[in-house]
Parts: sequence; structure tokens; C-alpha cells
Amino acid sequence: MDESIVKEDVWQTVQALNRAWTEEGNADKLNDYFHKEMVAIPGNGRNRLEGQDACVAGWKSFVEAAKIHSFKEIDPKVQLYGNGKFAVVTYYYETSFDMGGQTFAEGGRDMFVLVHENGKWRVVADHFSSYPRQ
Repeated sequence: MDESIVKEDVWQTVQALNRAWTEEGNADKLNDYFHKEMVAIPGNGRNRLEGQDACVAGWKSFVEAAKIHSFKEIDPKVQLYGNGKFAVVTYYYETSFDMGGQTFAEGGRDMFVLVHENGKWRVVADHFSSYPRQ
């Protein structure tokens, strides 16, 4: 196993899923990246999202409510575990979008957990949040 090639494959997966909902506005495409048993802890809610359908619906509701101008990943780190079958990806992000008649520009952090099954990387967990207000 060439660890650098595996890490690049993982990172390209995360970038592709982000492009699907931020640039293409196609949250349904996240079904190709989210595991059936995925869980997500969004920064704007109290409860976790459980299962692929709920997670896709969560992203989709944001995409439908917002006009996304930009989304940029910053300083990614990919860590591999379990002989290259399990990955944790962390990065910071900057985004700009319109919602409810207002324009927002914010930054935050994101952490994806992925598993390699049937020749493909799938997200099993995500936790993201905006930077704390100071």
C-alpha cells in the first residue's frame, strides 16, 4: 500500500462530495458518498442525523435554502488507520452564501470519517461547525 496514494484518493473523495453540493447544487449526489449507516453532527442543531437518507436530506435542505457563492477547504489532514481501510479527514473551511435575504461569510472546521468498502470510500461520520464567536 502506497500511503500517499491512498491519502490522495481519500482527499479527492471529500473534495468531490463537497463540490457536488456547493458548486453543482446537487445534494442527491451525496448518496454516492455517504454510507447507509452514516451519522452526522451538524454545528447548527442539537441532534445527530442518523442514516444516509437523513444526512442527504440535511445537506439538501441547506442547498435549497441557500445560494452558495463559495466554499473552500483549507489545510486538510488525512490520517489512515486499519491498514488503509479507515480514514479521518480534518480541514478548515471558508464559505459565503445568501440565505433569508442576508449574505453570510463564515469559516469553520470539518471532520469526516470514511471507510473503504467494495472498492470505494464512503463517509460514515461527519462533524462540522462554524468557528466559535469571540
